[in-house]
This record gives sequence, C-alpha cells and structure tokens, in this order.
Amino acid sequence: MADATENMVPETDVVEDHVPEEDAEPEDMNAALQQVLKRARCHKGLTRGLRETVKALDKKIAHLCVLAEDCNESAYTGLIEALCDEHGIDLIKVPEKKKLGEWVGLAKYDSAAQIRKVIGASCVAVTDYGEKSKALDMILGHFNH
Repeated sequence: MADATENMVPETDVVEDHVPEEDAEPEDMNAALQQVLKRARCHKGLTRGLRETVKALDKKIAHLCVLAEDCNESAYTGLIEALCDEHGIDLIKVPEKKKLGEWVGLAKYDSAAQIRKVIGASCVAVTDYGEKSKALDMILGHFNH
C-alpha cells in the first residue's frame, strides 16, 4: 500500500502583481459611486427601494442617499430630497435608475456573465460604507467631509 504523501501535489505560492479594482483610483464620480455601492452591498449596508430608503433616512442611519434622475414620480423624488435635506444626509443624483439597479445588485446574469435583466432602483441609501477606500474618499471629498 502506497503512502498518502506520494499522491499529494506540492503547494506553490501564488503572487499577484495586479491591483484589485476596489483599491484603484476611480476615473470619475460615477465610477467611485459604483465602487462605494458595491462595497456597501458586501457589508450589508445598503437599502434599496422607497420603503427601505425612507426608513433609513427617517431613522437617520443613512450616511448617503442616491436618487435616479429619471424617476417619473415627482412625489417620490420630493419625499427623498426633503428627508435628506431635513436630516442633513448627503444626496447624489445619477442619470438612470437601470444603471443604479445594476450597481446595487438588482441584475440577473446568464451563464456567460452577460446581463440578462436589470430591475431599476429609483433610490438607495448607504447605511454602512464598509472599509475605507479611495472611491469613498472621492465621494466624501465631493461633499467636503
């Protein structure tokens, strides 16, 4: 009977030379926002949709709110803007709710990792940024924090 050590594959150390995309300097505000939202989603610090976002804004646990400009309901945008203004919460507007939905994980992918369906998100709130990053510094610098 052969030893178990004969069938073992020797371990090799793998050294990665590339910089992860989360630590890279974002090109613009949208890229920085996308990275911040992705990191917040990983740390379970993201609320999506009107009901969850209004709850987070009203309880003052949100640090940042993102609102889609193409939202066609004026009462909806008025409520979010008023709550952010009343509680002193930073508000960023993005052009498309489909893009915002994709950034916060409301997209379905096929087996080839291509986007198959995206559910739009008119507003999201960040309750936990997660780890500090260059993208977060860019966002906070935009608001002079």
